[in-house]
Amino acid sequence: MLAIETSTQQGSVAVWRDGQIVFSESCGAGRSHSSLLFAVLERALKVGPMNRIAVGLGPGSYAGVRIAISAATGLALATGAELVGLPSIVALGEGEYVALGDARRESYYFALVRGGECVEGPVLLSADELAQKLDGCSAPVIASEEIGAVIPASLEFRFPCAERLARLAAEGRSIVARGDLEPIYLREPHITVAKKRE
Repeated sequence: MLAIETSTQQGSVAVWRDGQIVFSESCGAGRSHSSLLFAVLERALKVGPMNRIAVGLGPGSYAGVRIAISAATGLALATGAELVGLPSIVALGEGEYVALGDARRESYYFALVRGGECVEGPVLLSADELAQKLDGCSAPVIASEEIGAVIPASLEFRFPCAERLARLAAEGRSIVARGDLEPIYLREPHITVAKKRE
């Protein structure tokens, strides 16, 4: 199985074979996801044929997630591999933790992850709602980027990793989509209405 994760500024690719990770590589992502990702994918595919491709669906970078889905879809069409999608936030760590992110437009996302499964969220919250949600929360709090004004003292920074996605997908856990994959959107796209011409 090939796993692709590009929802944050650090992407990664992993290959799971015979119950273990046999290839794993990270790549800086940012605005150059596509050029860096495809070089890593080329190296990963040298391991051998894949019958399943697991993709991190976000939430996270709109462009990054869509690039991973596009790459996986193209590979699946060429190879006949099965496509599965998982929330990227389940690949931030082990055990129980809270995943936070800046959802822009003065909102944040919150998710409680336990044992590789989202048991709550991801949900959109205002700064005040997030502060209330975090008040008294005993689980570690993890984010992949600065999250603005709401910064818990215990905040850890980590990136989701393809190795974790591969392990979860191999166990059949946290799979939220099969076949046609879509990014995890937390809100409708922000579209401005065109001005009327006079």
